[in-house]
Amino acid sequence: MMLVLIMAAVLWGIGAALGTPRRLRWGMIGVLWLAVVGLHLLLPQGHPLRLATGESAALWLMLGGAVAIGFVYRAGLGRLRARAKEQADATGRNGDTGRKPLFSEAELDRYARHIVLREIGGPGQKALKEARVLVIGAGGLGSPVLLYLAAAGVGVIGVIDDDEVDNSNLQRQVIHRDEDIGLPKVQSAAAAMHAQNPHVTVHPYQRRLTPEIAQELFADYDLILDGTDNFATRYLSNRIAAELSIPLISGALSQWEGQLSVFDPARGAPCYQCIFPEAPAPGLAPSCSEAGVLGPLPGVVGAMMAGEAIKIITGAGQALRGEMLIYDALYGESRKIGLSPRETCPICGTKGERDDKPVAG
Repeated sequence: MMLVLIMAAVLWGIGAALGTPRRLRWGMIGVLWLAVVGLHLLLPQGHPLRLATGESAALWLMLGGAVAIGFVYRAGLGRLRARAKEQADATGRNGDTGRKPLFSEAELDRYARHIVLREIGGPGQKALKEARVLVIGAGGLGSPVLLYLAAAGVGVIGVIDDDEVDNSNLQRQVIHRDEDIGLPKVQSAAAAMHAQNPHVTVHPYQRRLTPEIAQELFADYDLILDGTDNFATRYLSNRIAAELSIPLISGALSQWEGQLSVFDPARGAPCYQCIFPEAPAPGLAPSCSEAGVLGPLPGVVGAMMAGEAIKIITGAGQALRGEMLIYDALYGESRKIGLSPRETCPICGTKGERDDKPVAG
Protein backbone atom coordinates (compact mmCIF):
# COMPACT_ATOMS: atom_id res chain seq x y z
CA MET A 1 0.00 0.00 0.00
CA MET A 2 2.86 2.36 0.80
CA LEU A 3 4.18 1.85 -2.74
CA VAL A 4 0.93 3.12 -4.25
CA LEU A 5 0.84 6.14 -1.96
CA ILE A 6 4.42 6.99 -2.94
CA MET A 7 3.49 6.70 -6.61
CA ALA A 8 0.49 9.01 -6.05
CA ALA A 9 2.72 11.54 -4.30
CA VAL A 10 5.23 11.40 -7.16
CA LEU A 11 2.50 11.93 -9.75
CA TRP A 12 1.14 14.91 -7.78
CA GLY A 13 4.65 16.40 -7.41
CA ILE A 14 5.50 16.02 -11.09
CA GLY A 15 2.19 17.57 -12.05
CA ALA A 16 2.75 20.50 -9.70
CA ALA A 17 6.27 21.04 -11.05
CA LEU A 18 4.94 21.09 -14.63
CA GLY A 19 2.10 23.43 -13.72
CA THR A 20 -0.58 20.85 -14.47
CA PRO A 21 -4.08 21.94 -13.31
CA ARG A 22 -5.24 20.41 -10.01
CA ARG A 23 -8.21 18.73 -11.68
CA LEU A 24 -5.90 16.90 -14.11
CA ARG A 25 -3.59 15.85 -11.27
CA TRP A 26 -6.53 14.41 -9.38
CA GLY A 27 -7.51 12.61 -12.60
CA MET A 28 -4.06 11.00 -12.82
CA ILE A 29 -4.35 9.80 -9.22
CA GLY A 30 -7.83 8.51 -10.02
CA VAL A 31 -6.44 6.46 -12.94
CA LEU A 32 -3.80 5.04 -10.58
CA TRP A 33 -6.54 4.10 -8.08
CA LEU A 34 -8.58 2.39 -10.80
CA ALA A 35 -5.51 0.44 -11.92
CA VAL A 36 -4.81 -0.77 -8.38
CA VAL A 37 -8.44 -1.79 -7.80
CA GLY A 38 -8.45 -3.56 -11.17
CA LEU A 39 -5.31 -5.52 -10.25
CA HIS A 40 -6.90 -6.70 -7.02
CA LEU A 41 -10.08 -7.78 -8.78
CA LEU A 42 -8.38 -9.55 -11.67
CA LEU A 43 -5.27 -11.13 -10.19
CA PRO A 44 -5.44 -14.22 -7.94
CA GLN A 45 -4.73 -14.06 -4.23
CA GLY A 46 -1.06 -14.23 -3.37
CA HIS A 47 0.03 -12.56 -6.59
CA PRO A 48 3.11 -10.36 -6.02
CA LEU A 49 1.37 -7.22 -7.34
CA ARG A 50 -1.52 -7.73 -4.92
CA LEU A 51 0.89 -8.29 -2.04
CA ALA A 52 2.77 -5.11 -2.95
CA THR A 53 -0.40 -3.02 -3.04
CA GLY A 54 -2.22 -4.06 0.08
CA GLU A 55 -3.49 -7.57 -0.76
CA SER A 56 -7.21 -6.62 -0.67
CA ALA A 57 -9.36 -4.35 -2.83
CA ALA A 58 -11.69 -3.55 0.09
CA LEU A 59 -9.31 -1.01 1.61
CA TRP A 60 -8.86 0.79 -1.70
CA LEU A 61 -12.61 0.83 -2.34
CA MET A 62 -13.25 2.38 1.09
CA LEU A 63 -10.52 4.95 0.50
CA GLY A 64 -11.98 5.84 -2.88
CA GLY A 65 -15.46 6.12 -1.40
CA ALA A 66 -14.23 8.50 1.33
CA VAL A 67 -12.52 10.72 -1.24
CA ALA A 68 -15.64 10.68 -3.43
CA ILE A 69 -17.80 11.77 -0.48
CA GLY A 70 -15.41 14.65 0.15
CA PHE A 71 -15.62 15.81 -3.46
CA VAL A 72 -19.43 15.56 -3.49
CA TYR A 73 -19.60 17.60 -0.26
CA ARG A 74 -17.37 20.34 -1.68
CA ALA A 75 -19.34 20.43 -4.91
CA GLY A 76 -22.63 20.69 -3.04
CA LEU A 77 -21.27 23.46 -0.84
CA GLY A 78 -20.16 25.38 -3.91
CA ARG A 79 -23.61 25.08 -5.48
CA LEU A 80 -25.28 26.29 -2.29
CA ARG A 81 -22.99 29.31 -2.14
CA ALA A 82 -23.79 30.11 -5.76
CA ARG A 83 -27.52 29.76 -5.02
CA ALA A 84 -27.22 32.12 -2.04
CA LYS A 85 -25.57 34.69 -4.29
CA GLU A 86 -28.32 34.33 -6.87
CA GLN A 87 -30.99 34.82 -4.20
CA ALA A 88 -29.22 37.94 -2.96
CA ASP A 89 -29.16 39.29 -6.51
CA ALA A 90 -32.84 38.45 -7.01
CA THR A 91 -33.86 40.49 -3.98
CA GLY A 92 -32.49 43.62 -5.64
CA ARG A 93 -29.43 43.99 -3.45
CA ASN A 94 -27.11 43.78 -6.41
CA GLY A 95 -27.20 44.65 -10.11
CA ASP A 96 -29.16 47.69 -11.23
CA THR A 97 -29.51 49.12 -7.71
CA GLY A 98 -25.74 49.56 -7.45
CA ARG A 99 -25.78 48.13 -3.92
CA LYS A 100 -23.37 45.56 -2.58
CA PRO A 101 -24.43 41.87 -2.50
CA LEU A 102 -26.37 40.82 0.59
CA PHE A 103 -23.55 38.46 1.58
CA SER A 104 -19.85 38.91 1.02
CA GLU A 105 -17.60 35.97 0.15
CA ALA A 106 -16.38 35.91 3.75
CA GLU A 107 -19.96 35.74 5.08
CA LEU A 108 -20.94 32.96 2.70
CA ASP A 109 -17.98 30.94 3.93
CA ARG A 110 -18.76 31.82 7.57
CA TYR A 111 -22.42 30.75 7.34
CA ALA A 112 -21.87 27.76 5.04
CA ARG A 113 -22.89 25.25 7.72
CA HIS A 114 -26.22 27.03 8.08
CA ILE A 115 -26.75 27.31 4.34
CA VAL A 116 -26.31 23.57 3.84
CA LEU A 117 -29.06 22.87 6.39
CA ARG A 118 -32.22 22.16 4.44
CA GLU A 119 -34.39 23.87 7.06
CA ILE A 120 -32.37 27.13 6.89
CA GLY A 121 -30.58 27.38 3.54
CA GLY A 122 -29.99 30.66 1.75
CA PRO A 123 -33.44 32.16 2.50
CA GLY A 124 -33.08 31.38 6.22
CA GLN A 125 -29.65 32.96 6.41
CA LYS A 126 -31.01 36.00 4.60
CA ALA A 127 -33.81 36.20 7.20
CA LEU A 128 -31.21 36.06 9.98
CA LYS A 129 -29.23 38.90 8.45
CA GLU A 130 -32.36 41.04 8.12
CA ALA A 131 -33.61 40.23 11.65
CA ARG A 132 -33.54 42.63 14.60
CA VAL A 133 -33.32 40.94 18.01
CA LEU A 134 -33.29 42.53 21.46
CA VAL A 135 -31.65 40.71 24.38
CA ILE A 136 -32.53 41.84 27.89
CA GLY A 137 -29.60 41.21 30.19
CA ALA A 138 -25.92 40.58 29.39
CA GLY A 139 -25.37 38.20 32.29
CA GLY A 140 -25.43 34.41 32.60
CA LEU A 141 -28.12 33.72 30.00
CA GLY A 142 -27.41 36.79 27.91
CA SER A 143 -23.76 35.80 27.42
CA PRO A 144 -24.31 32.64 25.31
CA VAL A 145 -27.41 34.12 23.67
CA LEU A 146 -25.50 37.16 22.43
CA LEU A 147 -22.49 35.18 21.26
CA TYR A 148 -24.55 32.63 19.36
CA LEU A 149 -26.83 35.22 17.78
CA ALA A 150 -23.78 37.12 16.60
CA ALA A 151 -22.16 33.92 15.35
CA ALA A 152 -25.36 33.01 13.49
CA GLY A 153 -25.32 36.32 11.61
CA VAL A 154 -28.34 38.07 13.10
CA GLY A 155 -28.14 41.48 11.44
CA VAL A 156 -29.01 43.80 14.32
CA ILE A 157 -28.68 42.79 17.96
CA GLY A 158 -29.70 45.07 20.79
CA VAL A 159 -28.61 44.43 24.38
CA ILE A 160 -29.89 46.31 27.41
CA ASP A 161 -28.34 46.07 30.88
CA ASP A 162 -27.42 48.67 33.49
CA ASP A 163 -24.90 46.54 35.37
CA GLU A 164 -21.10 46.46 35.31
CA VAL A 165 -18.83 43.45 35.03
CA ASP A 166 -17.89 42.06 38.45
CA ASN A 167 -15.33 39.43 39.33
CA SER A 168 -18.10 37.14 40.63
CA ASN A 169 -19.76 37.19 37.18
CA LEU A 170 -16.88 35.48 35.39
CA GLN A 171 -17.70 32.00 36.73
CA ARG A 172 -20.60 31.77 34.26
CA GLN A 173 -20.91 34.97 32.17
CA VAL A 174 -18.54 33.84 29.45
CA ILE A 175 -18.91 36.86 27.21
CA HIS A 176 -16.90 38.95 29.70
CA ARG A 177 -13.19 38.65 30.50
CA ASP A 178 -11.10 39.44 33.54
CA GLU A 179 -9.86 42.64 31.92
CA ASP A 180 -13.49 43.79 31.52
CA ILE A 181 -14.09 44.02 35.27
CA GLY A 182 -15.57 47.44 36.01
CA LEU A 183 -16.80 48.04 32.45
CA PRO A 184 -20.51 48.28 31.61
CA LYS A 185 -21.70 44.82 30.64
CA VAL A 186 -23.26 46.06 27.41
CA GLN A 187 -19.95 47.56 26.27
CA SER A 188 -18.01 44.43 27.17
CA ALA A 189 -20.60 42.26 25.39
CA ALA A 190 -20.63 44.48 22.30
CA ALA A 191 -16.84 44.27 22.01
CA ALA A 192 -16.93 40.47 22.30
CA MET A 193 -19.68 40.19 19.69
CA HIS A 194 -17.85 42.41 17.22
CA ALA A 195 -14.68 40.39 17.79
CA GLN A 196 -16.66 37.20 17.11
CA ASN A 197 -18.44 38.53 14.00
CA PRO A 198 -17.66 41.97 12.54
CA HIS A 199 -20.57 41.60 10.10
CA VAL A 200 -23.29 42.22 12.72
CA THR A 201 -24.56 45.51 14.14
CA VAL A 202 -24.81 45.79 17.93
CA HIS A 203 -26.86 48.42 19.78
CA PRO A 204 -25.82 48.56 23.47
CA TYR A 205 -28.23 50.25 25.90
CA GLN A 206 -26.57 50.91 29.25
CA ARG A 207 -29.65 51.36 31.35
CA ARG A 208 -32.36 49.44 33.17
CA LEU A 209 -35.47 48.44 31.27
CA THR A 210 -38.32 50.61 32.59
CA PRO A 211 -41.96 51.13 31.60
CA GLU A 212 -41.03 54.58 30.27
CA ILE A 213 -38.72 53.22 27.55
CA ALA A 214 -39.90 49.64 26.99
CA GLN A 215 -42.64 50.35 24.42
CA GLU A 216 -40.48 52.45 22.12
CA LEU A 217 -37.48 50.15 22.49
CA PHE A 218 -39.36 46.90 21.80
CA ALA A 219 -41.09 48.39 18.75
CA ASP A 220 -37.72 48.59 17.01
CA TYR A 221 -37.18 44.81 17.16
CA ASP A 222 -38.74 41.64 15.75
CA LEU A 223 -37.94 39.29 18.63
CA ILE A 224 -37.24 39.70 22.35
CA LEU A 225 -35.11 37.40 24.53
CA ASP A 226 -35.33 37.85 28.29
CA GLY A 227 -32.46 36.50 30.34
CA THR A 228 -32.97 38.60 33.48
CA ASP A 229 -33.16 37.34 37.04
CA ASN A 230 -35.84 39.62 38.50
CA PHE A 231 -39.60 39.26 38.19
CA ALA A 232 -40.38 42.95 37.70
CA THR A 233 -38.44 42.98 34.42
CA ARG A 234 -39.93 39.66 33.33
CA TYR A 235 -43.49 40.87 33.82
CA LEU A 236 -42.72 44.18 32.10
CA SER A 237 -41.10 42.44 29.13
CA ASN A 238 -44.04 40.07 28.84
CA ARG A 239 -46.63 42.86 28.90
CA ILE A 240 -44.94 45.03 26.29
CA ALA A 241 -44.10 42.11 24.00
CA ALA A 242 -47.71 40.91 24.15
CA GLU A 243 -49.03 44.40 23.40
CA LEU A 244 -46.79 44.64 20.34
CA SER A 245 -47.40 41.01 19.24
CA ILE A 246 -43.67 40.27 19.42
CA PRO A 247 -42.56 36.74 20.40
CA LEU A 248 -40.77 36.60 23.75
CA ILE A 249 -38.22 33.88 24.50
CA SER A 250 -37.76 33.66 28.25
CA GLY A 251 -35.23 31.65 30.24
CA ALA A 252 -34.65 31.19 33.95
CA LEU A 253 -32.09 29.46 36.17
CA SER A 254 -31.95 28.07 39.69
CA GLN A 255 -28.93 26.24 41.09
CA TRP A 256 -28.81 23.11 38.88
CA GLU A 257 -31.99 23.60 36.87
CA GLY A 258 -32.94 25.81 33.94
CA GLN A 259 -36.10 26.37 31.92
CA LEU A 260 -37.15 28.18 28.78
CA SER A 261 -40.25 28.80 26.71
CA VAL A 262 -41.56 30.97 23.88
CA PHE A 263 -44.39 33.23 25.04
CA ASP A 264 -46.35 34.40 22.02
CA PRO A 265 -50.08 35.06 22.61
CA ALA A 266 -50.45 36.69 19.18
CA ARG A 267 -49.91 33.22 17.71
CA GLY A 268 -52.03 31.21 20.14
CA ALA A 269 -49.44 30.50 22.82
CA PRO A 270 -49.76 31.65 26.44
CA CYS A 271 -47.88 34.64 27.78
CA TYR A 272 -45.54 34.59 30.78
CA GLN A 273 -48.24 35.82 33.16
CA CYS A 274 -50.59 33.04 32.07
CA ILE A 275 -48.14 30.58 33.60
CA PHE A 276 -46.89 32.70 36.49
CA PRO A 277 -49.84 34.91 37.52
CA GLU A 278 -47.95 36.46 40.42
CA ALA A 279 -44.36 36.85 41.48
CA PRO A 280 -43.38 34.52 44.33
CA ALA A 281 -43.14 35.89 47.83
CA PRO A 282 -39.72 37.23 48.86
CA GLY A 283 -37.35 34.40 49.72
CA LEU A 284 -39.25 31.69 47.83
CA ALA A 285 -37.29 32.21 44.60
CA PRO A 286 -33.79 33.31 45.61
CA SER A 287 -31.51 34.84 42.99
CA CYS A 288 -28.34 33.18 41.69
CA SER A 289 -26.24 35.27 44.06
CA GLU A 290 -28.27 33.93 46.99
CA ALA A 291 -28.78 30.29 45.99
CA GLY A 292 -25.82 29.75 43.67
CA VAL A 293 -25.82 28.38 40.13
CA LEU A 294 -23.76 25.82 38.22
CA GLY A 295 -21.33 27.68 35.92
CA PRO A 296 -22.12 25.84 32.64
CA LEU A 297 -25.89 25.84 33.21
CA PRO A 298 -26.49 29.33 31.74
CA GLY A 299 -24.50 28.23 28.70
CA VAL A 300 -26.78 25.25 28.13
CA VAL A 301 -30.04 27.16 28.56
CA GLY A 302 -28.78 30.28 26.79
CA ALA A 303 -27.68 28.21 23.78
CA MET A 304 -31.19 26.69 23.70
CA MET A 305 -32.68 30.18 23.76
CA ALA A 306 -30.50 31.19 20.82
CA GLY A 307 -31.63 28.03 19.03
CA GLU A 308 -35.28 28.99 19.54
CA ALA A 309 -34.54 32.48 18.19
CA ILE A 310 -32.95 31.05 15.05
CA LYS A 311 -35.92 28.72 14.51
CA ILE A 312 -38.43 31.54 14.88
CA ILE A 313 -36.53 33.85 12.53
CA THR A 314 -35.98 31.22 9.83
CA GLY A 315 -39.24 29.31 10.26
CA ALA A 316 -37.33 26.06 10.85
CA GLY A 317 -38.76 23.27 12.97
CA GLN A 318 -41.18 23.90 15.81
CA ALA A 319 -40.52 26.56 18.42
CA LEU A 320 -41.39 26.09 22.10
CA ARG A 321 -44.72 27.90 21.83
CA GLY A 322 -47.12 26.43 24.37
CA GLU A 323 -44.34 24.30 25.85
CA MET A 324 -41.70 24.69 28.53
CA LEU A 325 -38.41 22.84 28.36
CA ILE A 326 -36.86 22.06 31.75
CA TYR A 327 -33.25 20.91 32.03
CA ASP A 328 -31.82 19.34 35.18
CA ALA A 329 -28.02 19.42 35.03
CA LEU A 330 -27.57 17.58 38.33
CA TYR A 331 -29.12 14.39 36.96
CA GLY A 332 -28.65 15.02 33.23
CA GLU A 333 -32.40 15.00 32.54
CA SER A 334 -34.68 17.17 30.44
CA ARG A 335 -38.43 17.20 30.02
CA LYS A 336 -41.12 19.25 28.33
CA ILE A 337 -44.48 20.26 29.76
CA GLY A 338 -47.43 21.69 27.89
CA LEU A 339 -48.64 25.22 28.62
CA SER A 340 -52.08 26.68 27.91
CA PRO A 341 -53.35 30.26 27.77
CA ARG A 342 -55.31 31.39 30.83
CA GLU A 343 -58.63 33.01 30.00
CA THR A 344 -58.47 35.30 33.03
CA CYS A 345 -54.92 36.47 32.32
CA PRO A 346 -54.83 40.30 32.58
CA ILE A 347 -52.34 40.46 29.70
CA CYS A 348 -53.73 38.16 27.03
CA GLY A 349 -56.86 36.53 28.51
CA THR A 350 -60.34 36.59 27.02
CA LYS A 351 -62.33 37.01 30.25
CA GLY A 352 -62.37 39.34 33.20
CA GLU A 353 -60.10 42.30 32.61
CA ARG A 354 -59.73 41.42 28.89
CA ASP A 355 -63.42 40.99 28.00
CA ASP A 356 -63.32 43.97 25.64
CA LYS A 357 -60.40 42.68 23.58
CA PRO A 358 -60.32 40.06 20.82
CA VAL A 359 -58.98 36.55 21.32
CA ALA A 360 -55.19 36.39 20.86
CA GLY A 361 -53.93 34.79 17.69
